[in-house]
Amino acid sequence: MAQIRFAGREGEHIELTRSALDLLDDGLDGRLIRRGADSYDKARQVWNGMVDKRPAAIAYCASESDVTTTVDFALGEGVAVSVRSGGHNIVGNCLCEDGLVIDLSAMKRVEVDPDQGLARAEAGLLLGEFDTATQMHGLATTMGVNTITGIAGLTLGGGIGRLGRKHGLSCDNLASAQLVTADGRVLTANSDENADLYWALRGGGGNFGIVTRFDYRVWPVGPNIFGGSLVYDYCQARNVLRFLRDRFTNAADELDIDLVLLTMPEGEKVLVLSVCYAGSIGDGERLLAPLRAFGSPLADQLEPIPYLEIQASIDHLWLRGRRYFWKANFLRELTDAAIDSFVDGFADVPSPLSLAVLQQVGGAISRVPATATAFWNRDAAYDCFPVSVWLTPEEDERNIAWARQFWLEMHPHSTGGVYVNNLGDEGGDRVRAAYGDNYDRLVEVKRRYDPGNLFRYNQNIRPNS
Repeated sequence: MAQIRFAGREGEHIELTRSALDLLDDGLDGRLIRRGADSYDKARQVWNGMVDKRPAAIAYCASESDVTTTVDFALGEGVAVSVRSGGHNIVGNCLCEDGLVIDLSAMKRVEVDPDQGLARAEAGLLLGEFDTATQMHGLATTMGVNTITGIAGLTLGGGIGRLGRKHGLSCDNLASAQLVTADGRVLTANSDENADLYWALRGGGGNFGIVTRFDYRVWPVGPNIFGGSLVYDYCQARNVLRFLRDRFTNAADELDIDLVLLTMPEGEKVLVLSVCYAGSIGDGERLLAPLRAFGSPLADQLEPIPYLEIQASIDHLWLRGRRYFWKANFLRELTDAAIDSFVDGFADVPSPLSLAVLQQVGGAISRVPATATAFWNRDAAYDCFPVSVWLTPEEDERNIAWARQFWLEMHPHSTGGVYVNNLGDEGGDRVRAAYGDNYDRLVEVKRRYDPGNLFRYNQNIRPNS
């Protein structure tokens, strides 16, 4: 009988019969796509066009029972597994070479309970789909800034977004989670059940199991908020950044301003302020009046705008299939030297598609104790990351080199910490930098729930660390 080569969990390769895979396929409500199938090449694609991994098979799960079936199969056969929902990870950890991908993208059920202030969402939902469902009730919770991001990976790594300063991280709003563990059990994790696991899931990534359902606290937001963008010529960037630092560092929690250096289609470099005010429109207009009066913006596009439009406003910068590379630092403050490094670093950007980002945090995020959840780096004001974006493999070297050099220039101004969702393939020391003093506790939880490190295709917390 024909044999199919799979990666084993211990780094070796094993051979499975086609009949073994047939049994798995027959046991799924979803479908199994094997290497060589007509749909295989499309199925293995992820958001970052640099990722070119070839798993042996991809199991599209339609239900939680499909997830348990696939985990049981992997355990029984000794097969390496990875987990994919949105597939938006920078290095493509959701795919394992020659392994079995457990894909959750078909699991998209969402229920919103306005009376309880809760939204129950399956793990295959994308950010835009979740926001659309909650906004039907005038509600929202903190999510990211690109509508094709999966809610699962975003939340498990922390979840920075436009409502974070007002309502905390995505993981801070996680009231409960249901997951399949490495031994095939289905558990609920919240403040009353499996509290150690609940602590670890809020920022510890996909190390502890496959979360199939997230229960979020949701808050009144929109449908219209005050926001949009202000655009400045690159030569004004230093002065604008210093003004923002001096006048808005301690602004109301409702205000989020993300800062992006980019190149316009016509070729000129600009600074864009992406603004979201999660309070009354009148209060937002009054608070932002001094900023709108400062300098000489090329465009002032601040106005009452649907929250859903704000959430989708930079999607065009993160198109699927382009080649992406970045490295991140948390900054505790914007010193003059940090501002200079940030602005100067963009001067020689090689690709007109690339960005330099200062994503604002602080506010409610910073008032949660660092040990209350697995997410450790709560003392930062900004997450800073140069994003190289380009189109062809021939351009890889110079675009990656630019982002690395930018990161090196910014690193002396950093806290030393890093957002785990912005980590690439950077080694164990950088994983520890994401978790700080929480790391040893995370290892203990990993040993309890995944001692064999089945869930290792992530920013891995090794049980033998």
